[in-house]
Amino acid sequence: MTTIDDDVLAVAPTETPTAGRHNTAGTLLRSGAVFLLLALMLIGFTIAEPAFMNIANLMSILQAVSVVAILGAGVTVTLAVGGFDLSIGAVAASSVMAASYAMIVWHLDAAATVPLVLAFGAAVGLINAFLIVRLKVPDLLATLAMMFLLSGLQLIPTAGRSISAGLILPDGSKATGAYDPAFLLIGRYSLFGTLPVSVVVMIVVAILLHVLTERTRIGRLLFATGGNEVATRLAGASTARLRTLAYVISAVLASIGGIVIAARVGRGDVSSGGSLLMDSVAAALIGFAVLNLRRPNVLGTVVGAVFVGVLLNGLTMLNAPYYTQDFVKGAVLVGALALTYGLGRNSDR
Repeated sequence: MTTIDDDVLAVAPTETPTAGRHNTAGTLLRSGAVFLLLALMLIGFTIAEPAFMNIANLMSILQAVSVVAILGAGVTVTLAVGGFDLSIGAVAASSVMAASYAMIVWHLDAAATVPLVLAFGAAVGLINAFLIVRLKVPDLLATLAMMFLLSGLQLIPTAGRSISAGLILPDGSKATGAYDPAFLLIGRYSLFGTLPVSVVVMIVVAILLHVLTERTRIGRLLFATGGNEVATRLAGASTARLRTLAYVISAVLASIGGIVIAARVGRGDVSSGGSLLMDSVAAALIGFAVLNLRRPNVLGTVVGAVFVGVLLNGLTMLNAPYYTQDFVKGAVLVGALALTYGLGRNSDR
């Protein structure tokens, strides 16, 4: 019969019922902290400004964060494979310009413009993947180079001018095209008079990517690639194809975001997409704290985008200075990450 040494029993850690309850309470707190803070914000802003809880204002918040959530979902996929896409903001901005140029200058309709812009996004994703996967350029450097490339490229066809009806082209001719009304519906129409189409697009993207990343073999392989690429390759999976897929998805989602922006504003604004990169990255990182998953997850990214949107909308309605918004977003990101990693590490001891 095997015996256990008394000295081993003396030093073996034991967990009391009280300690177990504390660990369980801490886990529940971290898992639901973001939702708890979101509920507290909704209650607080409603008390301070009753109009905040108006259905029109809530839909306005969702519409405002829809593009950030869509781009953030793309960032999430690249994070899953252990990468990072710095070019998403530039891809979205270039997609705005491409859609506008296609309709204003080339006289294309919505049916031709949307596939063209999506194909543009896919091409950018393939180039990023080629640089990263085949040429072994570090992902941050490759996507940073693409960001600068696209930021400059989008200005060349119009000599740095925004695109709208009556645009004077660099050769002196005048663009005579106009936005297709069907295209504008993407950014301006609301289903049943209350639910914006852009919010529907965000929901569809979130559901599809959630199913892909959390419920399919491809999704498990994406996370496996980010966790241990060598082991995933030895298991028979093509990590090159998986990483390529991630960057193509990211760029295509950025193009979808650009289409939504173009349809909303009705012009190709050269300044569009200025803050999209940082906002989408913030949403993806806040998503790490949702349900205490501590990893990239699409639904967490959407919750993170909504969290920041609610916060900024509430501050705006309370007439908080606009120049405090970046500070607030930074504070929220720091708090979310501290909650996820700091408290989690303490409770694991």
